[in-house]
Amino acid sequence: GGVPPATDLVLGATAGCLACFLTNPLEVVKTRLQLQGELQPPGTYPRPYRGVLRAAVAVCRADGLRGLQKGLAAGLLYQGLMNGVRFYCYSHAEDAGWTEYPGGTVAAGAVAGAVGAIVGSPAYLVKTHLQAQTLSAMAVGHQHNHESISGAFKSIYQQHGVVGLWRGVTGAVPRVGVGSAVQLATFASAKDWVCERQWFRKGSWAAVLAGGMVSGVAVAVTMTPFDVISTRLYNQPVDADGTGKLYRGFLDCILQISSKEGLLGLYKGIGAVYLRLGPHTVLSLFFWDKLRNM
Repeated sequence: GGVPPATDLVLGATAGCLACFLTNPLEVVKTRLQLQGELQPPGTYPRPYRGVLRAAVAVCRADGLRGLQKGLAAGLLYQGLMNGVRFYCYSHAEDAGWTEYPGGTVAAGAVAGAVGAIVGSPAYLVKTHLQAQTLSAMAVGHQHNHESISGAFKSIYQQHGVVGLWRGVTGAVPRVGVGSAVQLATFASAKDWVCERQWFRKGSWAAVLAGGMVSGVAVAVTMTPFDVISTRLYNQPVDADGTGKLYRGFLDCILQISSKEGLLGLYKGIGAVYLRLGPHTVLSLFFWDKLRNM
C-alpha cells in the first residue's frame, strides 16, 4: 500500500516489461513445446523440440540467435498493458481495504488479472503468432506468416475486424486470472512468512526474492494447463468468419487435448513454463516492489 493506483499502473507496466525482456527466449521455447504434437497421440509425431535446452538450440539453428527474441515487441506491449492494468486494479483493491478480508488477496488478484488479460489480449494473440513462426522443417502448430507486429495487427483486423483481435480471450482470462491470484497471494504471504521467521529482514531484497521464488513454483503448477489451452486457442487457424478450425472454445480445447493427447498434454512444456514463470515472477514482483519503495 501507500502508492497511488495511477503510479502502480506505470510501475507495474515497467516491471513487467523489464522482466519480459529477460525471459522472452523462454517464452518462445514454451510456445513451440506447447504447439508440438497438437491433437496427436504421444509418440506418433516428430519432435524437433526436446526439452528446454535442446529446444532453445533448435530455435537458434532454425532462426538464429535473434529467433530467441521473436515476438519481443508484442510481448513488451502485452506485459505493459496487462501488468499495468493488473497492478492498477490490485492497488485500488488494496486502497479500498478488500485485501484485508479473508481470501481478499486471492479475489483481488484474480479480478485484476482477468481485467489485465482482456486489455492485453490482442498483443498476446500477435505475440503467439510471431513466436510460432519458423522454417517449415521446424514448424509446429499453424503458421500465420506475419511479416511484422504492425503487419500482424493490420492483417487480423482486415480479415476479422476488431472482434478478431480478441480471439482466444476466453483462454486468456482464466489463465491470467488464476495465475495472478496465485502469484499475488503467494508472493505476499511468502514474503511476510520469511520475515516473521526472521530469516530475512523486512523490506530487504532477499525477502522479496524468496517470496517471488515460492510464488513462481505455485504459479507454474496451477497455470500450465491454462497456458497450454491459451496458446492453442490463440494460434489455431480460423475460417473466414473467425471461427476456430480446431477448437470451438475453452471447454472444447480441454476435452480435445485430454482425449487425444492425454491429461499430460495439458502439462506440455511445463519445464519451460516454470523456467520462464519462475524468473519472470521473481523479476516482475522484485522490480514492482522495489519501484514502489522508491
